[in-house]
Amino acid sequence: MKAFGKILGLVLLGLLLIIVALGFALTHLFDPNDYKDEIRQLARDKAHVELTLNGDIGWSLFPWLGLELHEASIATLTNPKTPFADLQMLGLSVRVLPLLRREVQMSDVRVEGLNLVLNRDENGHGNWEDIGKPLPAKNPDGSPATPPTAAPADQASGQDSANERSVKLDIDSLTVNNARVQYTDAKTGQTLTVESIQLSTGAVHEGDNIPVKATAFLSIGQPNLKARTELAGGLRFDRKLKRYTFEDMRLSGETSGEPLAGKTMTFAAQGQLLVDLAANVAEWNGLKISANQLRALGELNVRDLDKAPRLSGGLSLAQFDLRAFLDSIGHPLPATADPTAFGKLELVTRLEGGQNSLALEDLAVKLDDSNFSGRVAIEDFTKQALRLRLKGDTFNADRYLPAKSEEAKGATAARQAEVKQQEASAVAGAGASPLPNAPTQVAWSNDKLLPVDRLRQIDLQADLSFGALTLDKLPISNASLKASGQGGLLTLQTLRGGLYNGDFEAHGTVDVRPAVPQIGVGTRINRVPVEHFIKSDNPDQVPPVKGLLTLSGDMTASGNSQKALIDTLNGNASFTINDGVLVNANLEQQLCQAIATLNRKQLSGDQRGKDTPFQELKGSLVMRNGVASNPDLKARIPGLSVNGNGDLDLRVLGMDYRIGVIVEGDQREMPDPACQVNERYVGVELPLRCRGPLELGAKACRLDQEGLGKVAAKLAGNRLNEKLNEKIDEKLGDKVSPELKDALKGLFKR
Repeated sequence: MKAFGKILGLVLLGLLLIIVALGFALTHLFDPNDYKDEIRQLARDKAHVELTLNGDIGWSLFPWLGLELHEASIATLTNPKTPFADLQMLGLSVRVLPLLRREVQMSDVRVEGLNLVLNRDENGHGNWEDIGKPLPAKNPDGSPATPPTAAPADQASGQDSANERSVKLDIDSLTVNNARVQYTDAKTGQTLTVESIQLSTGAVHEGDNIPVKATAFLSIGQPNLKARTELAGGLRFDRKLKRYTFEDMRLSGETSGEPLAGKTMTFAAQGQLLVDLAANVAEWNGLKISANQLRALGELNVRDLDKAPRLSGGLSLAQFDLRAFLDSIGHPLPATADPTAFGKLELVTRLEGGQNSLALEDLAVKLDDSNFSGRVAIEDFTKQALRLRLKGDTFNADRYLPAKSEEAKGATAARQAEVKQQEASAVAGAGASPLPNAPTQVAWSNDKLLPVDRLRQIDLQADLSFGALTLDKLPISNASLKASGQGGLLTLQTLRGGLYNGDFEAHGTVDVRPAVPQIGVGTRINRVPVEHFIKSDNPDQVPPVKGLLTLSGDMTASGNSQKALIDTLNGNASFTINDGVLVNANLEQQLCQAIATLNRKQLSGDQRGKDTPFQELKGSLVMRNGVASNPDLKARIPGLSVNGNGDLDLRVLGMDYRIGVIVEGDQREMPDPACQVNERYVGVELPLRCRGPLELGAKACRLDQEGLGKVAAKLAGNRLNEKLNEKIDEKLGDKVSPELKDALKGLFKR
């Protein structure tokens, strides 16, 4: 028995030596390079690809089935002369015995110099779609043969699933060096290149965490954009459950190019990624994103991957300087009236979206000193359909308006200088100086107001409200704004709110479809202090009029600057100012001077109050190309009755009025003797002329000397008639009938 065992051992040893010798002989005496044509034909028949082997083939048989390919390329059978993939070297080895158990145990897999070329033609067909597809069969006459009946989808799927379940994958590591992927779309002209790809992994075992590390350089053709990226994390997959996770994912790098205008953006992203194809969901939990100064946290979920994917999740942006961030990525904000505007921005929101839409629901935003809540959504990216529903506490819109250009600043300074000069002359000369000249300096800017190209494309619906809104320096309380826009026509349904214990409402349209924008506005103002509408940018300039303004009007204009709009302003309006004051304008003093002139007396010199109060000032305006005609100005001032007509030249903010005043005279207990009104002046209208900048108000008014001379002549004629009548009454007495005396008086009057 002992000898039998010894003999058996020798036999087994001999068999092992024979197997080793056979493997050595096969791998050293049999050269696969002699069978390249057969290998290529086998690739055509079984894999349905065109395999080109320009380099040597190395192989081993036992205990590892090893393969090493050099200078190989693969093409589809439909386009065999244009490879979609080539590589410098592929090296792998598989244990032989585990293959018998349907287990794939591989050592290190190395890929060197992989170059993958993907093309999509003008019809949208990709060259990768033909990989593994045989050439269409043909009949002997050359016509296409009827393709064989395919196995039912569920049956084929079941076979694939069975194969996946029966094969166990086990790889020591995977290394890819200097790989390159190029994608070209002939229809859009877009190109995408990923090169210098370096990929390395740890042991690849299904169900286990697989360490992954990769670096690459990415470039996009139109517009030109380049990026350097690094990726690391732990990959885990379960083919049976169709579940894939990327744990502790860390993506970082930097990018530059045309979209960034030469600037560089450093970016990073972290989180836990999950793709569950059985449930058709994908998740990104523990999301952390940074891009230069921007920092964000959140989570993203995508469902219905097999249909129309739907996005949900949450996002939180930490406070950052929006102006500095946009400048750092090559998209600086235009200069604003307040250079610190957009300095602080933070938000928290819930995300909802689809393939062509995104909504920020339950939005909470803090912008500088303002807080907003509501919803912002792009319902259709292709149509730029923007939907806004926001409620704010306080918002100063003036801070965010474009800053004035140097040209506009120069025009404003020139006008202020002109007004200041005329005001100084008017004050120095009191009521005796000549009429101020009509202003000549344009009061409005040529700066562009509207982003016309952008407005022509936008699809907008906005519903905004503010607890306190500052607009053109006007503090509006409980402001409400509703607007819509589509196809270049923007409609302001309403803008309303409280204003200085009064209220206002406006509506209108902005039509940017024509080459020159067309604007129409309807306005209603109810008992708002008028001084807040006419105060100057100069803080030392006192408004010329105070009082409660009630106004209604409809106006149209065209253009895209303040000056163009004023130059083309047309429409109608009516106004009333109640309980008002003409500031720093002693109108009564000037009228007393006129009465004293008619009385041929001198005033005592006592000055009345510097302001002139009035009970009501009203009229209507007809606007034509920036000039408002006011034919029916009326005012009620204690002791005075005022009528007037004239023009307001809104282009230069100038006025030119002729005013008639019927006076009662000095109504004080101790009146100035020179300013007393006797019976001869009852019903006599004293003329005034007002001309100059609007800012001067009544300080630009003077006695109309020519008109005053006519009044004096009329009064002299009236006085002569009175004396003649007295003489007739004295001489004739009761000697003649009253009818005859009246006839004589009428004759002398003529």
